[in-house]
Amino acid sequence: MSKIYTPPSPPTAPDAVKHEALTDAQLTMYTAVLQHFTADGYSIPDIENGQLTELEKFWLSNECFQRFLRAVKWKSADAAIRRLEVTLKWRREFGLYDKVNAAHVEPEALTGKQVIFGYDTHGRPALYLIPSRQNTTENPCQVDFTVWMLERTIDLMGPGVEDLALLINFADRGKSPSMATSRKVLNILQEHYPERLGMALIINLPFIINAFFKLITPFVDPHTREKMKFNIDAVQDGIFVPENIMKEHWGGTSDFEYEHEKYWKALVELTEKRTQTWLANWRALGGTVGLKEFDFKTGSVETEKVVAQPETTAAVSSSESEKSPQVEEEAVAPVIDVAA
Repeated sequence: MSKIYTPPSPPTAPDAVKHEALTDAQLTMYTAVLQHFTADGYSIPDIENGQLTELEKFWLSNECFQRFLRAVKWKSADAAIRRLEVTLKWRREFGLYDKVNAAHVEPEALTGKQVIFGYDTHGRPALYLIPSRQNTTENPCQVDFTVWMLERTIDLMGPGVEDLALLINFADRGKSPSMATSRKVLNILQEHYPERLGMALIINLPFIINAFFKLITPFVDPHTREKMKFNIDAVQDGIFVPENIMKEHWGGTSDFEYEHEKYWKALVELTEKRTQTWLANWRALGGTVGLKEFDFKTGSVETEKVVAQPETTAAVSSSESEKSPQVEEEAVAPVIDVAA
């Protein structure tokens, strides 16, 4: 099989993991969140020029609201609103809409220490971390690069896909991040990227890194720890089909080789094209807060009048409605930061 140098296109109809339909109580909370952000004159608190930009409205999707509601375990609409507003403010201050761009982070990408390649059997894009390819000393741009790559992985999520597969290979010795950097990335990902980790596969874990994981485990949400799998066979265990995972170290049939000039240009063009298409579809659907990611990813306009409403399940008792989806903040950072 010939060498592969570029990221493959996402599946058009992925077999995405489905969330249960909302209960009546959950739908009431969702509606409260939607109404808060669509109220006339809404402005992000405690920030200059707090009116929502077009890209912020685009980000505030139906599924985004539900991810943050699941992150607070459906305790209240107010709890989700507070977290969403903190994240809206952070996204501006971090520079996601201006400073943190491809040109800014490219020096961190030269060796391919983080690579997005392939999709698992649920259509989750795979983000590979390869610490042995570390090419810079510790600096703020390492964190910027990690966040930029996470955003591009999100750009490669197909219709109905909301989380990613993280693949970390510790073969060949690499420099581990400091505890301070790890905690910084952990905080960003727990607070601002809830519900984004589908699974983390970790192989060739040396003793010293194993000790590092033990140090940060107290800061990792228990639900996230359940998603961390060590030294498994991703193909034999049915997590990936062979052609969708790298051959080297991972047992797939894709003979991928990182050549920066080929890979980087292809990744930037692919993700920019996808987001521009989605943005155009979103505008055609009304261009407002609360539209469904599924609809603007598929280009559907048939649901325009009901697009802000999630599916709901009626006829549940109040006690059942309190048994909401279980997930707390996703702590991707303990593993994603090793190649920062």
